[in-house]
Amino acid sequence: MKVPVLSLKNEKVDEVEMPKVFETPVRYDVIKRAVLAIQSTRFQPQGRDPMAGKRTTAESMGTGRGIARVPRIRDGRRAAFGVSIVGGHQAFPPRSEKVIVKRINKKEKRLAIRSGIAATAVKESVERRGHKVAEVKQLPIVIDDDVENLTKTKEVVELFKSLGILEDVERADRKKTRAGKGKMRGRRKKTGKGPLIVISEDKGINRAGRNLPGVDVADVQSLNAELLAPGTHPGRLVVWGRSAFEKLDEVWGN
Repeated sequence: MKVPVLSLKNEKVDEVEMPKVFETPVRYDVIKRAVLAIQSTRFQPQGRDPMAGKRTTAESMGTGRGIARVPRIRDGRRAAFGVSIVGGHQAFPPRSEKVIVKRINKKEKRLAIRSGIAATAVKESVERRGHKVAEVKQLPIVIDDDVENLTKTKEVVELFKSLGILEDVERADRKKTRAGKGKMRGRRKKTGKGPLIVISEDKGINRAGRNLPGVDVADVQSLNAELLAPGTHPGRLVVWGRSAFEKLDEVWGN
């Protein structure tokens, strides 16, 4: 199958063969495992002070007094030190040494990346993620290598406009207030995910595209499951540079 190569003005300039990696079955379960494994490396370990609730000289009074045998502070009857007691310690508190990083096999990780790549060519999957691709005639979108030479954000905006996907960038420019306590922990707003630009060599496009909300620029060799399937949902809208598109089988083939 041939895929058209487009210029920056959305004009067909050539054709390339579709890489075999796009024939990979979309494995939602493997993609989810791979994305969660990446996300787990960013978790912050948390635990309790081993001495929390234990800095006291409280001890039980023993039996024969008609009261519970919980530890009590000296010269008083207020309980301390014990479990489920005001000022006491937890029975089995969280420990900072707990292993919270999830591991995944190398072959599973590569399969997840290949599945994520294959899902980017399925228009139903791309629309299911919420991307606006009504004006896109065919997926995947392959652009001539001139895209790597863009150095200004307005040039990237013009590219998206000519491809008919600027609406998707505007859709990603939303800042929804997060539900829950994350609002108090430095992540008050949630932003959307827009197009991903995949290149083989950065000649300025990374700097030009990073100011656009939701837009990511990645080297074909540094692709991962989270870039291709943010939030474990495959089918991200991807704009491929020609050289990167032709390298897919070489880098991510079986």
